[in-house]
Amino acid sequence: MTTRRAAPDARPDVLLGVDTGGTFTDFVCLDGGRLRIHKALSTPAAPEQAVLAGIDELLGREAAMQVVHGSTVATNALLEGKGVPTAYLTSPGMADVLTLGRQARPELYRLWVAPQPPPVPPRWCLEAPARIAADGRVLRAPAPEDLRRLAAALDALPVEAVAINLLFSFRRPELEQRLARALPRRLFVSCSSDVLAECGEYERGIATWINASLGPRMAAYLERLAGALPRGRVAVMQSHGGSIEAAVAGRGAVHLLLSGPAGGLVGARSMAARAGCTRLLTFDMGGTSTDVALIDGDLRLTREGRVGRYPVAVPMVDMHTIGAGGGSIARVDRGGRLLVGPESAGADPGPACYGRGGRAATVTDANVVLGRLPAFLRLGGRLPLDADAARAALARLGRALGLDAVGAARGVVQLANEHMVQALRVISVQRGIDVRDHVLLCFGGAGGLHVCALAEALGMRRALVPAHGGVLSALGMLAAPRRRLRSQAVARLLDEVREDEIAALAARLAVEPERALRAEGVRPADLRRRVEVELRYRGQAYTLTLPWQAPAALAAAFHETHRARYGHALDLPVELVSLRLSIEGPPPVLDWPAYRPAPGPVRLGEAAVNGVGQPVPCLARAALAAGDRIEGPALILEDIATTWLAPGWLAEVDACGNLLLTRRGSADHGHGRAQPPPL
Repeated sequence: MTTRRAAPDARPDVLLGVDTGGTFTDFVCLDGGRLRIHKALSTPAAPEQAVLAGIDELLGREAAMQVVHGSTVATNALLEGKGVPTAYLTSPGMADVLTLGRQARPELYRLWVAPQPPPVPPRWCLEAPARIAADGRVLRAPAPEDLRRLAAALDALPVEAVAINLLFSFRRPELEQRLARALPRRLFVSCSSDVLAECGEYERGIATWINASLGPRMAAYLERLAGALPRGRVAVMQSHGGSIEAAVAGRGAVHLLLSGPAGGLVGARSMAARAGCTRLLTFDMGGTSTDVALIDGDLRLTREGRVGRYPVAVPMVDMHTIGAGGGSIARVDRGGRLLVGPESAGADPGPACYGRGGRAATVTDANVVLGRLPAFLRLGGRLPLDADAARAALARLGRALGLDAVGAARGVVQLANEHMVQALRVISVQRGIDVRDHVLLCFGGAGGLHVCALAEALGMRRALVPAHGGVLSALGMLAAPRRRLRSQAVARLLDEVREDEIAALAARLAVEPERALRAEGVRPADLRRRVEVELRYRGQAYTLTLPWQAPAALAAAFHETHRARYGHALDLPVELVSLRLSIEGPPPVLDWPAYRPAPGPVRLGEAAVNGVGQPVPCLARAALAAGDRIEGPALILEDIATTWLAPGWLAEVDACGNLLLTRRGSADHGHGRAQPPPL
């Protein structure tokens, strides 16, 4: 394999995508025309250890390389409450905003809800004598003695960071910047006008607090990683699907919360496009969780995402996550009900079949007991399966259910499948989207074991198991463009807005992102700019996002989009809430050679799979040739993933090595009866 770059950004020829997951850290390396794949067990306490250990095995730390990293450091720190101690500085009367939130009950009908600790302790929430009006007038500005008093108060607190969120800060960002310059230099400072220049004091405040709280942790982690690679350049995947240099990524830690999942969607889109598929329903089933998303040409972004109990209003890929992965633990509750997840066995000790001392039954153990992971298989190409330990774990679970090990295993897999089907419906059917004409694309180490069952449950006839699907998130890191996003509140009626005003605002927002991208090696001629606006009827709370165009045409498009989404349009004025700007460079152009099967036998043996009356062939995916067609049932094995081709399904290998799956009897497959590959 060879790589070309669309822009002369002086990157090394060796490209390395790294995705840190809860169980495995995945590596995809493009080096001198070769594609190499590697997996290592993650080291959650110090994620860089697994990253550096994998680099040592693949390349050595002294090699010149471009690393694009999808990291879970920011996500885990937020979920586990391990950000640095952070103060909150705001306008008079607004110190309780983060504590009050939106007052939405997490469980609507529960009479008693345990109180949650506020993001910032009240004693660390300070008010600055600074107030901006809704129209941008400065009602009160701090005097020099006010700034000195604030600096002394913050210096006396045991905090390492400060989040500044003044009321209507997006109208006059210079007031927040003046406060930031006056604070002690030891503090990491985030200004809301830099993080999220939009309406909504609570959402803007939470985003700014997250950025300030996680920034020092993320910056220190990336500094350690980059410092250990003297000839390496490190970039980080952002939640919206674009990458950014590690040296500046720590200043925008809130944009890294969906770093790994975003890489997976970029990889899914890239691989599916090569297979001629653009309308996708994706699920990424890893060891700890499953992420589901909808792709229709481009990635869908949302500003209504949540991580844990916090809303995250910065743009991120629109996906739904559940705690159902290969390592999800199955148990029986006090009422005798079988539960699967969200607790996970993780990487250490991992599922019982890992042979590392784990005793809890997991989804992976259930697949071993059902024969869908043959006992001779080595996970990741190296880790042998302990089938006896898996059977013992499912037998213990089965005794609590009155079932044998096989019956318990079937229940575990069925319940895990139902969790994932419900998640897929949330992202598609519940939004009024008919997925029967979409392709179900699975990736992650465990996705191929469940793809046929999920497609059948959703009434879908086509599925795609991409080449290298077990490390698709790491592969997606290499296909991501350099990107910056900016936004600005407008909050005016659409018929009062002039086109030249929007053009001027977009040009002003573009200055800093374009300068940063040029500094990262993107040529000005290669920069692409996209302007979108958020619209709503006056009085509404929710918005629709549309590409910017002339106001009259934009109003008509909004009415039509509202009618398509909600079933009606209103005779009300349309409000332009905010402008959103995306600036990006071209993604790396990867020249893939024609797919060639690896030498060696196709048939590796047979396996007894529960529910199938005859032995099931086990086929080496790497040895399958383009054009080969397989009729289910069959197990298609590779080092990093396994595909269970269920009865009634056909699989065909395309020119890129992808597996195109079609339900037998489907009118649109057009292949007639499938034939097994040559043995």
